[in-house]
Amino acid sequence: MTTGPPQRDEGTAPVTPTQPAPSLRVALDATALLGRPTGVGAFCAGLLAGLGRRPDLSVNAFAVSWRRRRGIVDAVPPGVAVHQRPMAARPLHAAWRRVGGPPVEWFVGAADVVHGTNFVVPPTRRAGRVMTVHDLTTVRYPEMCTPAALAFPPLIRRALVEGAFVHTPSRFVADEVVDVFGADPDRVQAVHSGVPALPAPGAAAADALARLVPPGATEVVAAVGTAEPRKDLPGLVAAFDRLAGDRPGLVLVLAGPPGWGEAALDAAVSASPFPGRIVRTGWIDDQTRTALLARADVLAYPSVYEGFGFPPLEAMALGTPVVASTAGALPEVLGDAAVLVPPGDPDGLAAALARVLDDPDLAAALAARGSERAAGYTWDACAEGVTDLYRRATPRGGR
Repeated sequence: MTTGPPQRDEGTAPVTPTQPAPSLRVALDATALLGRPTGVGAFCAGLLAGLGRRPDLSVNAFAVSWRRRRGIVDAVPPGVAVHQRPMAARPLHAAWRRVGGPPVEWFVGAADVVHGTNFVVPPTRRAGRVMTVHDLTTVRYPEMCTPAALAFPPLIRRALVEGAFVHTPSRFVADEVVDVFGADPDRVQAVHSGVPALPAPGAAAADALARLVPPGATEVVAAVGTAEPRKDLPGLVAAFDRLAGDRPGLVLVLAGPPGWGEAALDAAVSASPFPGRIVRTGWIDDQTRTALLARADVLAYPSVYEGFGFPPLEAMALGTPVVASTAGALPEVLGDAAVLVPPGDPDGLAAALARVLDDPDLAAALAARGSERAAGYTWDACAEGVTDLYRRATPRGGR
């Protein structure tokens, strides 16, 4: 099929005339920016911001969505263009799985490299291909995944066979991709993500926080994330139960949308002796999220498995101490700036939370180390590393 220019220009950001001509044309799947933000959406937003500031790149974001595609125009940062033909997700995904076509250039125009940001990279005619593999939960813990997510491993294998390069957010996941899929280590590159932008909370966020945190709360343990099995929120409730009896002012705030681990979390909260001191907020906006993380005495992040971990870094950026598990990439990402405990150990988690709550010196040291640690994760550095990967993945090294 012949690659031609897109029929529709959905919008483009202005380019400063004094900038040098870009040497590399990048088409990036930004579908994750549509709808409520997720971890993949935060990655797309941060990476695009970094890429958009680079004068050596011409970046075009596209959305694999028929109904919502126009929403991508308002979601991309400055320096990023949006122009594409309409792309219907279901038939395209089916065709890409079964026959390896049509090439994505037919929809987005010519590109030197195409970046699939959510485990899957579309087939191309000439462009190099890069796919971001955020984690291997689908391989390590398939019982914790949705049916849609379980379709990722064969697509990853196919892309590797076809010569795609892999970006991962941590060395831990990079090593897993090499180990599980037999990928060439020279074609797998770990580049740490930055810390998502944290908007200053306004009056509305302060009011929302006042409604979420009970007036009698003297100690707040917060958790942020979708209620999915690998986050082990029931285990956090169990740890809270071990502490709450001796701490009448202790409150647990679970912030995040419902997910496929909702039933287990419901059961844990219902069985708790202190259900009135467990607050479930549902989805909250970014300002309220910032206000909650800043108000919390400690953020708990007891995941069974993680490929990176945005919430603990967000808490660290705000000076909030973190207690997290040793699962997956968390030791790599958090280093000595958090108290780390084995996953699946409510007693150990409770003891670690108590240490932070009871020791002001420890809490202050964690806050200081955490702020310094979080400052080292920037989207400009992420964009620099990913651009290096783009150049290696491009057949001719760019134009």
